Amino acid sequence: MTRFAAAGIRLVDRAAPPRTAPARHTLDPQETSVPGENLTRIEAEERAALVTAHDYDVVLDLTTGPETFRSTTTVRFAASAGASTFIDAITRTVHSVTLNGRELDPATVADGVRIALDDLADENVLVVDADAEYTNTGEGLHRFVDPVDDEVYLYTQFEVPDSRRMFAVFEQPDLKAAFRFTVTAPDHWQVVSNQTTPEPVPADEGTATWAFAPTPRVSSYITALIAGPYSVTRSELTSSDGRTIPLGVFSRASLAEYLDADYVFEKTRQGFAYFEAQFGVAYPFEKYDQLFVPEFNAGAMENAGAVTFTETYVFRSKVTDAIRERRVVTILHELAHMWFGDLVTMKWWNDLWLNESFAEWASTMATAEATEWTEAWTTFAAMEKSWAYRQDQLPSTHPIVAEIRDLEDVQVNFDGITYAKGGSVLKQLVAWVGREAFFAGVGAYFRKHAWGNTTLADLLAELETASGRDLSAWAALWLETAGVNTLRPEIETDASGTITSFAVLQSAADDYPTIRPHRLAIGFYDLADGALVRTHRVELDVDGERTEVAELVGRARPDLVLLNDDDLAYAKVRLDEASLEVAIAHLSSIANPLARSLVWGSAWDATRDAETPARDWIALVLGNIATETESTTLRTTLAQLALAATAYTAPEGRDDLVREVADTLWTLAQGAEAGSDAQFQFVKAFAAMAESSSHLDAVAALLAGDTTLEGLDIDTDLGWELLIALVAGGVAGDAEIDARLAEDDTATGRQSAAHARAALPTLDGKQRAWDSLVVASDAPNTIVRTTALGFQRAADASLLEPFVAQYFDMLERIWNDRSYAIAEKLIVGLYPAPLANEALADATRAWLDAHPDIPALRRLVAENLAGVERALAAQARDGR
Repeated sequence: MTRFAAAGIRLVDRAAPPRTAPARHTLDPQETSVPGENLTRIEAEERAALVTAHDYDVVLDLTTGPETFRSTTTVRFAASAGASTFIDAITRTVHSVTLNGRELDPATVADGVRIALDDLADENVLVVDADAEYTNTGEGLHRFVDPVDDEVYLYTQFEVPDSRRMFAVFEQPDLKAAFRFTVTAPDHWQVVSNQTTPEPVPADEGTATWAFAPTPRVSSYITALIAGPYSVTRSELTSSDGRTIPLGVFSRASLAEYLDADYVFEKTRQGFAYFEAQFGVAYPFEKYDQLFVPEFNAGAMENAGAVTFTETYVFRSKVTDAIRERRVVTILHELAHMWFGDLVTMKWWNDLWLNESFAEWASTMATAEATEWTEAWTTFAAMEKSWAYRQDQLPSTHPIVAEIRDLEDVQVNFDGITYAKGGSVLKQLVAWVGREAFFAGVGAYFRKHAWGNTTLADLLAELETASGRDLSAWAALWLETAGVNTLRPEIETDASGTITSFAVLQSAADDYPTIRPHRLAIGFYDLADGALVRTHRVELDVDGERTEVAELVGRARPDLVLLNDDDLAYAKVRLDEASLEVAIAHLSSIANPLARSLVWGSAWDATRDAETPARDWIALVLGNIATETESTTLRTTLAQLALAATAYTAPEGRDDLVREVADTLWTLAQGAEAGSDAQFQFVKAFAAMAESSSHLDAVAALLAGDTTLEGLDIDTDLGWELLIALVAGGVAGDAEIDARLAEDDTATGRQSAAHARAALPTLDGKQRAWDSLVVASDAPNTIVRTTALGFQRAADASLLEPFVAQYFDMLERIWNDRSYAIAEKLIVGLYPAPLANEALADATRAWLDAHPDIPALRRLVAENLAGVERALAAQARDGR
């Protein structure tokens, strides 16, 4: 699965049930309740020791109304004779439960979350007939009504534990089985699952039934159902084993005109050829559909043969090159999962990192080597690694191989460690064992464990065999410890500027003191004819707290010294004082985009760590950003610029700095190349920072067409961004939002309207937004997300002060009453972070001190606090 903000808006009928539920049956006579929707690792291990799942027949009737659908599941499984266990089934109503021909009383054995199974035989047949609920949270079977044509669209999202929202299932990755789906739906729909879609058979008037062939043995979380009047474009390719693999690209009918299916097919073919050649294993499934679905929580999901993507990747308006490249990486990320995750699957969620890190690394490698996006590793450095470094410095950081005690642990573990740090460390592992040996080991791993479940040890064993290297020490240092090291140069020179001593110093956080070995390069850069050019490079192993680099002694000190040149290591890097001064003045003249990205990242890390004042970072950006050519570097840096200006600067000088930043962004937008990605990004960044009357006048003139920039089209989505800026600035309101929504009453339009209304700079406006999410509980996932974005947009942060007490009052109730996807969005999105003051920090600490018993919830709140504490430290440094 790819972590990425989703798009699309539409109110639908019901939210997912809460994670806790009242128990009507006790699975153990000594217990008084079942643990709601949570599942512990111990429970999963105990169940796997008792049960072997064979196959599921799942019969679904999607014609029973807008709130529920009929789900009848027949499960065949082996068990220890006489044993007791349970099957997962989140339902509204259980009509009947039959075990080996015995009718069980649903009121006794089913509590809406689990069904108790006692006195099992060696071989068992279980039939569960139930009503399950559609959701509007992006979990389970999500139901969406398109405001353009009132058509209904459905899709599933099952990772981590949500196939149980559609059918009765042993919901854990190591109980693989074959799944056969039979679906009755309106006869004009497309119905897609993991296997090739069969010809429908007419049922009642206006409906039809699709009977799919059984899947191979797979985990339940990668099964899928997507249904509705989707528009489809079809193609095919030939696999390395000679099979013809049918391809499909799907979107809602109202978006079909914007979907560039041929380009998606092109990237898919490039990915197939690349992965089949590198892995030495043919694509394992019989077809490959890619479906762009509404109101999706993530970037994409690796359902076997039926990958779902966020509709953000259907470009109805201009997007940055960064987003275009990200779509390619996402396409290849999910394709890599067909082997790593779907063919071979982790035994338990503590190896989730391996699934995601492998896909992250493999998709970046494939993007750089098989597509036109050849600077993908620069993008990786600018975005993924900055995400990893940020996550690795939170109080919630954890080893890459995390301890996953239960489902709530894994839900919050889709983070920068699991994806980006893991991908970075795998990149190091490839260098350590050798690329040829790495791919040979991976191919052997796929062949040996096909259709099975594994642990990290299984992969390392194959890599050790292929490379001849013992990886136990490497795994202990990099996978079993947390935290990121910091590397900085220590340079001494004589009066002539000749280096007399050069050392690399390594440090670690006090709480995570591991000092690790790093393979890295050191680059020397000198100014020549106005350009910073690399004049020398040395590659070496760094280990311990101090590593002398004798071969650099006697060389002339360059203008800029860059540790970790070429981004080989996973570590934060500092520039020495002289190099930082050169970078501030001449960063834009570094020709190599990866080197520029590393300098940007180093300077930003020092700012986040309050080692250098935020005003220096702002000066670096404003002086060098105009010529940055890499879209993701530009996008990331502009976001960091906004954070630095609004949260990391000393409060007493902040207003002036914010105005200076906005003034400069507008000047940059006006001076950028017509129609360029930079022009587009500068305009968007300027609108997000616009606060003064002159800035808002400029935004209004752009939106009205009174001011034009050559090559810039104020299209639908950019128009919404400009209007949101005017609303946040207090010069537009509900009337203007209503007028624009009348022109764009689409899913994306409703999402933007929700964002705009929540951005109103009045206490009444903020309270209205708050109540729409906290008091009411029917908002779908994308409305929750975009309303929260607008709520946090406050040039006058004092508007959010009344919500501090409300925030902490609602936390436990929201955590208990809402589904995880919604609870997380509310807990993160409604935290009044723009206040960034001691009062907010104190209130957060007080809540944490008073609530020690909900680890997953505490993690989210503690991460919120960490952001405030970092801002306070940066403000203090900037004020000195």
